[in-house]
Amino acid sequence: MTAQNTVLEVRGLRVRFGATPAVRGVDFTLRRGEVLGIVGESGSGKSMTALALLGLLPDGARAEGSVRLDGTELLGASESLLNTVRGNRIAMVFQDPLSAFTPVYRIGDQIAEAVRAHQDVSKEKAAERAVELLDLVGIPEPRLRAAAFPHEFSGGMRQRAMIAMAMANDPDVILADEPTTALDVTIQAQVLAALRTAQQATGAAMVLVSHDLGVIAGSADRVAVMYAGRMVETAPVDALFARPRMPYTLGLLGAVPRLDGAAPSVPSSADASSAGEDGAGGAGSPRPSVLVPIPGAPPAADALPAGCPFAPRCPLAEPACRDAEPELLPVGRSPRSAAPAPDSRTAAPVPAGSPEAKPASAVTAADPASPETHRAACIRAEEILRRGLGPADVFPVPSIPPRAAGPDAPDDASPVLRVRALTKTFPLFKGTVFKRRTGSVYAVDGVDLDIGRGETLGLVGESGSGKSTTLFEILGLRPPQSGSVEVLGRSTAQLTKQQMRQLRSQMQIVFQDPMASLDPRMPVADLVAEPLRALGADRAAVRRRIPELLGLVGLEAAHAHRFPHEFSGGQRQRIGIARALAVDPRLLVLDEPVSALDVSIQAGVLNLLQQLKAELGLAYLFVSHDLSVVRHIADRVSVMYMGRTVEAGTVEDVFARPRHPYTQALLSAVPLPDPPRERARERILLAGDPPSPTQRDPGCRFRGRCPVFAALGASDRTRCERERPALLGDGATDQVAACHFPQVRAVL
Repeated sequence: MTAQNTVLEVRGLRVRFGATPAVRGVDFTLRRGEVLGIVGESGSGKSMTALALLGLLPDGARAEGSVRLDGTELLGASESLLNTVRGNRIAMVFQDPLSAFTPVYRIGDQIAEAVRAHQDVSKEKAAERAVELLDLVGIPEPRLRAAAFPHEFSGGMRQRAMIAMAMANDPDVILADEPTTALDVTIQAQVLAALRTAQQATGAAMVLVSHDLGVIAGSADRVAVMYAGRMVETAPVDALFARPRMPYTLGLLGAVPRLDGAAPSVPSSADASSAGEDGAGGAGSPRPSVLVPIPGAPPAADALPAGCPFAPRCPLAEPACRDAEPELLPVGRSPRSAAPAPDSRTAAPVPAGSPEAKPASAVTAADPASPETHRAACIRAEEILRRGLGPADVFPVPSIPPRAAGPDAPDDASPVLRVRALTKTFPLFKGTVFKRRTGSVYAVDGVDLDIGRGETLGLVGESGSGKSTTLFEILGLRPPQSGSVEVLGRSTAQLTKQQMRQLRSQMQIVFQDPMASLDPRMPVADLVAEPLRALGADRAAVRRRIPELLGLVGLEAAHAHRFPHEFSGGQRQRIGIARALAVDPRLLVLDEPVSALDVSIQAGVLNLLQQLKAELGLAYLFVSHDLSVVRHIADRVSVMYMGRTVEAGTVEDVFARPRHPYTQALLSAVPLPDPPRERARERILLAGDPPSPTQRDPGCRFRGRCPVFAALGASDRTRCERERPALLGDGATDQVAACHFPQVRAVL
């Protein structure tokens, strides 16, 4: 690597809030056109590192060290110098684009302002440049959209507009801080494509901060793993995913559920034995797959342990680990045979010049100072490399029994929940004093669901597809507006108050945000006891039940007197699960139960849910936007689009052989934590956003974004426009799809 190739050099970067360290000595070199991915759990210092590079730290934070852009020191530089760099030489793509845009100015004007701040051009030329940039990042009707305000854009469009603004002055470096957080997977794919376009159009280097290892696998050239404010492992992307040398990295990879259902992409001597455990556990009683969670939680920044900060969570820790914090040092060689392909960027079948194409990057370690060197901050890194240890070799893997058999066959065969042609419409009103109805929102417009005893049904779809409304209609136990809902064989259309009360105890919900769903003023014992007291249980029974429930979800009985704020996010979610189990339900509704958790904590909660299902014979209705999680935990899956079920079947059938083009697009957009496979996959990018739910179309509502519709002849298009497709099967399996022209297309 020559000095001419280096665009950004960071040495000894430290960030403190008073005496509390947030970043503790970060070093990296960024070359032109290179993408450095930074990963780690919440609080590891990823975002703080990115903000410190541009001097955008919050009040009270102080940065030390060196940040050099083409030899010019930025840390401690004057505000006038930084203003010439921000948005010009270094551009930032923030996590929340709505807060980054000024709400009272039009999108085009704000992009044009960024152009004129650093270039001597007229207002007209700057406005024209804004339209060109919006078009480049895939904003439909860019001239019209340039005149819109930020609140008139969807989340994905705002993020793409933010990327357009970052491209405005052809920067040397783009800092992208969690640019796809909280976006639907299809919109995430559009944003990542826009980022690749921006990098190629400007030739910029990029620092990509993300918690999603799949995003990093498909986008980064090099990866830096952060823990407790410092980098603990760095390597070229292929080498790091194929042969990690730090236990923390092994744990992160082992905790990630994969869309293809494969084991973690790290070789493990335990693969053979674990395959036996995951095999059949008797006729009709398969053992569920198990993730490898990292025990414990990251340390607080103001209470770091002595020695290696990861030692309290590391099964490989030894006394020497607590004596001194290990340095980030080269570990062995980065063998070309470690990755599936010696140089997967040139080996992958990606056309030159396509958005997926990347510059070649050989994996070598001849020069210890080279960024290509594989480094790890662990005194046992050489041993991990020599022995080829994988996640299951390092971290304890819980044993999950096969699914519990019911007491009698007829009860086992009967459905816990059956929904047919469910609809729910909300009125739209206009006016304040004298309101008048001006239309309707068709939130749910034809949903079919079936859940058997001990079965998990995954409900997936983009935001606004009607998933949450469907849950509320089921949990409300009210007569449906249209269609039918049967819970444990009883129709909700004719329930008495007594029957409704009985059914409510058989259905419980676990919410997305555990902190918001737990009253912060109540101790855990009272929170868990709420459902029991609502059903009139006596005090003695409640007291006996609380320790049982806490033990069931992996908490201690002594935790009963603590308050929610004293627990981690994963522990709070376990409290929510314990509360839901208090009344021995048969159906548990899980509304995005792990979306707010780090991947390491998420793995433990998913394993717990698998264990509870097996031991208690529970049925789950699992709602999630993360298809990798659904692939891991569900038996069957139902895909929703604009209030309708568009495809359903077993997880194996739907994920391996999707028939609806919307399902195919969803699956193709989910990144795999496997760099060579991720770069070689075909992407199906959907055009635009879903249509308005206030318009009820007589035909297929997906046709405006459908790649199949775009290739049809005139007569077939007319059918899609005028006739709503019904859910039909292929005759060979129970998989059904609502498409006039279904075609099986493998996308994994």
